Amino acid sequence: MSAPNQQGQLFAPADLVAAPGTIWINARCMLTTRDGVRAVLVAGVPLAHFKLGDAMAEAYAMVVLVEQGWADQVEVARAFGCSARTVRRTQRRFEQGGLVALGRAGGYPKGRSRLPRARTRRVDELKAQGVSNRVIAERLGVSEKAVRKLLRRLGWKPRDAEQQVELPVVGADPNLSGSASTSDVPASPEPANTASDTPPAVPEPPPPSARGADPNLSGSATDDPLPISFDTDPADRRIDRLFAYMGFLHDAAPLFRSAARVPRAGVLLALPALLDSGVLDCAREIYGGIGPAFYGLRTSIVAMLMMALLRIKRPEALKEHSPEDLGRLLGLDRAPEVKTLRRKLARLASFGLATDFGRALAERRVAARGAALGYLYVDGHVRVYHGKRTIPKAHVARMRLAMPATTDYWINDAAGEPLFVVTAEANAGMVAMLPPILDEVRSLVGERKVTIVFDRGGYSPRLFQKILAAGFDILTYRKGRFHRVARSRFRKRRATIDGRKVRYMLSDLGVRLLGGKLRMRQVTRLSDDGHQTPILTSRLDLRDVEVAFRMFERWSQENFFKYLREEYALDALADHQAVPADATREVPNPRWNALDAELRRARVEIVRLSAQYGLHAWTNTESARRTMRGFKIAHAAETREMLSVLERYADLEKRRASTPRRVPVVQAIEGPVVRLAAERKHLTNLFKMVAYQAESDLCRLLAPHYKRADDEGRTLVQTALASAADIEVGDAELRITLAPLSSAHRSRAIAAVCEALNLRSTCFPGTKLRLRFAVAMPSEPHV
Repeated sequence: MSAPNQQGQLFAPADLVAAPGTIWINARCMLTTRDGVRAVLVAGVPLAHFKLGDAMAEAYAMVVLVEQGWADQVEVARAFGCSARTVRRTQRRFEQGGLVALGRAGGYPKGRSRLPRARTRRVDELKAQGVSNRVIAERLGVSEKAVRKLLRRLGWKPRDAEQQVELPVVGADPNLSGSASTSDVPASPEPANTASDTPPAVPEPPPPSARGADPNLSGSATDDPLPISFDTDPADRRIDRLFAYMGFLHDAAPLFRSAARVPRAGVLLALPALLDSGVLDCAREIYGGIGPAFYGLRTSIVAMLMMALLRIKRPEALKEHSPEDLGRLLGLDRAPEVKTLRRKLARLASFGLATDFGRALAERRVAARGAALGYLYVDGHVRVYHGKRTIPKAHVARMRLAMPATTDYWINDAAGEPLFVVTAEANAGMVAMLPPILDEVRSLVGERKVTIVFDRGGYSPRLFQKILAAGFDILTYRKGRFHRVARSRFRKRRATIDGRKVRYMLSDLGVRLLGGKLRMRQVTRLSDDGHQTPILTSRLDLRDVEVAFRMFERWSQENFFKYLREEYALDALADHQAVPADATREVPNPRWNALDAELRRARVEIVRLSAQYGLHAWTNTESARRTMRGFKIAHAAETREMLSVLERYADLEKRRASTPRRVPVVQAIEGPVVRLAAERKHLTNLFKMVAYQAESDLCRLLAPHYKRADDEGRTLVQTALASAADIEVGDAELRITLAPLSSAHRSRAIAAVCEALNLRSTCFPGTKLRLRFAVAMPSEPHV
């Protein structure tokens, strides 16, 4: 017998348990029907009874069962033969109008307008023309939900992938395909004759003569495959959206129109640097595509990169910006909005290729900046998690406490530029993460000699042996106790390194670790306050001043983290998904930690009682208690208290000794063992990394023309990227003229950057339009 019946026998009469008219709601409640009367029993006690067909009483019984906590909505709906939605609606009616509302007559509610038959025909006609549900609702003055329900009653169904027919448009173009998939456009009707072997006629792309000399329309035959557009108005892309929905367009072709003072059009200044990074080529090589869509792979990636450069830190922030204005920067009528961009990011994450994408970007970066890879800085960045899931904790140095978090390890070059990023499993420390990171570095740089610079988190002499055996050099701080160097051993050192003047008080000595098995070089810096900072390295060829300089340059990576946190929202979550984690991973045993804490408290209590007892013995006067026996008798209460604490201490020591210090994580936490999904966050980190690299490239172009480039270079570049600009479409050119900046010398500096970018002859992605940049110089003020 099932569990509910067994429980029911405890309360219900025996003749009701197996009666034919009995329906069990749950283990406590049941429905029984006899002679046209239905009763609701709770633990054998009648809660309600009513005649069959009494809708008001039946609805009230459902409400009482749920609101008094005897059953939930799903259980009541299953027993009364309705849906959970009906139960919720009944509760809402009772709250609003009481029993009178429950006795409402059936049928369409009075006072609510119906769509007349003429409008029903109108909806059918509009849907047949491919108009979206939202537009139909706006035209008829009803809700989109009403239109959707009416279409369902009329028999309209979403188009299946198999029902889409192939259009014989262009065969060799990769942007045209016969496969069908979802896209970002409103639904269109099914073809009138899907069973026919002859596909419907589709208009061919207009010839170049019909389109004029507009270079935006790249449908003519060229050696390079370019996306094709069937629209001629850049502000109205409905035909391309329709074709994308039907599965024949993989990415919308950029179509530009001339306009003045386009907001934030200065961000186009970063396009040459973005394209030089190879981000689009790497994405095309790794992902291929994301299926037929109006916003394809190229458009989605360019949109996310521009968002990062414009400090639109999350997709949700797109709500604060005009889609039409952002669309002009992409050559579209509208930019992708929040849900669309999130879908694109989720689609890319579903491939699980973020690591390969990051490796391809790093290979491009190594090929372009190999000279800056003599020193690689490795450091971990802890992203604090404030959600409700139980994930591993990590020490947050800037907050000085341990919190639930995820640790990313970034590898930067000598200039502080990011190379690639790795997410640690369960916040693994640097000692555990350095070997796989160095394997990745070796695959990128080949057999060349590289010096790895890291902080005390990676200090491990045994690990140093492995790193040196792998062909790397080491530069790190010394950790733990060390012999202070005599002040007489320090010497003043001055030098100019990478254009910067440095001065240190240094001592250079040789040291042995691991009992003399590992020989290292220790360069110690003496600060003005007498503090000594020991630096360990395996480089014997460097001057001591350069060893100190390269070690202290590690702060460029800390500044990089701070900048990305503030300007690019590096710590923002990309999604809230969690995935199963390794449940066999060992963690500190909470029980052992609790016993250890009790043991420490008991030890403190023993010390306190011992000190108190000794103080009394030291201050005891011989005339009061001449013998030790008398003293013990006088302090018998303190003696008993100390013996009790000693016994408890011994018991705690035995219990801690029998308790394992580490246990599998599944035994240490309640609930499932999970970790935050890393794929989508890894992708957003890569896009922010590429955007930061492009910003840095612009700063390097700016430096020769702006005296305060070290202090204000990034601020000036950021201002230029966010400024308005005039867009002019010419013969095979896209001219971008930025608005004047706040002062003439700043405008001249950006103008020099524009001249350098024009020499690259960069084309806007997806077109043959060469980008040409300029700055409108401010007019002279009138006196």
